[in-house]
Amino acid sequence: MVSYAVMLDVPRELIWFVSGLLAARRRQIGTRKGTRRLTCYKQALFALAWFRDKGDIPRLGRGFGLPQSTAYRYLDEVIGVPYLILDGKVVDADRCREKTVSRKGKVIDLWYSGKTHDFGGNIQALFYPSGIPLWVSDVLPGNVHDLAAARENVLGVLRPFLETMPVLADPGYEGAGHGIHVPVKKPAGAGELDIDTRARNALIRSVRCLGERGFALLTQRWKTLQHVTASPGRIGLIARAAFVLVLFEHKMIT
Repeated sequence: MVSYAVMLDVPRELIWFVSGLLAARRRQIGTRKGTRRLTCYKQALFALAWFRDKGDIPRLGRGFGLPQSTAYRYLDEVIGVPYLILDGKVVDADRCREKTVSRKGKVIDLWYSGKTHDFGGNIQALFYPSGIPLWVSDVLPGNVHDLAAARENVLGVLRPFLETMPVLADPGYEGAGHGIHVPVKKPAGAGELDIDTRARNALIRSVRCLGERGFALLTQRWKTLQHVTASPGRIGLIARAAFVLVLFEHKMIT
């Protein structure tokens, strides 16, 4: 058996980011020092090598001194490290005549969403990596963008926890601040993003994808959230009621 070195073309900051997730997870489950074959950094390196090249897991694991079963387990740990998903949804509602004034000084419909081109209310939610909802916000009018809604209803609650619990979100939350990780957008008219940025984007998208099923759990199972005929100001109450029902069905509350 012959070993050889391979260059992993991802930024060191990304390795430290994943390493930090693993360290938080080990503290959470009470892992004792010296009981793991790999440090958090080496485990992150192993997992990112797989994410980058999608190599043969047992063979890649042997390069890190891991037996096959441990290689699969260590990769699963990286995929399942603790983080939260932040996402927003405009819940469709009947037309509401209430008006407001836009930043440009134009009179507009308060509950009309440019995102969906329909009337509705903006709710924000946090999800576990599995997609099960953790928290649902109150409603804001549909003309409020996701980033503005998150700043008003979510980020103040999250700030104390962002040092140890990173939050992954889509590019619409760019500018949310420290601890909110989003894929990097390609600038208008620019060429392809560099390999480091593409690798980081792929990692964020791959580990947050299951969280995207969160709103489906709320709206597909409890169809009243597909179109609310009550006052749109009650959308938040309806969404939080559906949230409790989802938790009960998943045996997370009794």
